[in-house]
Amino acid sequence: MPQTPHRGFPAVTPPARIGNRLLAALPASDLDLLKPELDVIALDQDAVISQAGDAIEYVFFPYSGAISLMIEMADGHTVAIAAVGREGAVGILSVLGPSSADNTAVVRAAGTAARIPASRFHTAFNRSPAIRHAVQIHVKAMLKQLQLGSACNALHPVEARMARWLLQLRDCVDHDVLPLTQHALSQMLGVRRTTVTLLMRNLRARGAIRSDRRGLIEIDRVRLSAAACECHNAMRLEVEEIFSTSSAQSRAAAPPEGRRIPGI
Repeated sequence: MPQTPHRGFPAVTPPARIGNRLLAALPASDLDLLKPELDVIALDQDAVISQAGDAIEYVFFPYSGAISLMIEMADGHTVAIAAVGREGAVGILSVLGPSSADNTAVVRAAGTAARIPASRFHTAFNRSPAIRHAVQIHVKAMLKQLQLGSACNALHPVEARMARWLLQLRDCVDHDVLPLTQHALSQMLGVRRTTVTLLMRNLRARGAIRSDRRGLIEIDRVRLSAAACECHNAMRLEVEEIFSTSSAQSRAAAPPEGRRIPGI
């Protein structure tokens, strides 16, 4: 993968409200276990926040933007296996103990995230049932995405898969304009850039997308959904069901997005 790991994440002014759904679901007392170690940082587009094989140093909780989890094969080919936005986290499985990353996490759309050292998160995880419950929610959601994604990659045409990825990233950023180059899409889909060029031409002809030379893709959600396979909608509904049922107990203490977080 041509990107280089980006270690110097600039700090940013913390937002007035929690932007990550996992953190927002925590009762105040459990969030207080994390708060002293949480830093809100900027995530630059194309930054590699963790590299496959490297020790997991931090857990990232995106507030905005989109991150793709990438697998690189021995021959250099890559493919995206999952997308992470404000509903999830990167590096959270470090709670199982010191370990290396199984995949490479690349920022596809710039945003912000709360970051905490993996060792500190592990300590809080051991002390808090609510934090352990949040990790469980994340693992369930990721497993659903990985299972459906694996079936999709094996069974569905590449054009439908590309439409599905565009919709997933759109869900992460909550905007119809995506900052994606053809090179990034070829990495995510595991196909040649010439194939992506052809796919984009087909989707433009159907009115599903518009793109320009600045690496921006504007999507029409209705038409793009018609071009995508059923996997995007299935993933979205599965994740929402997991959050609505699994996190009900944790959210009882406070609304998920209404609590202020002074001091982070």
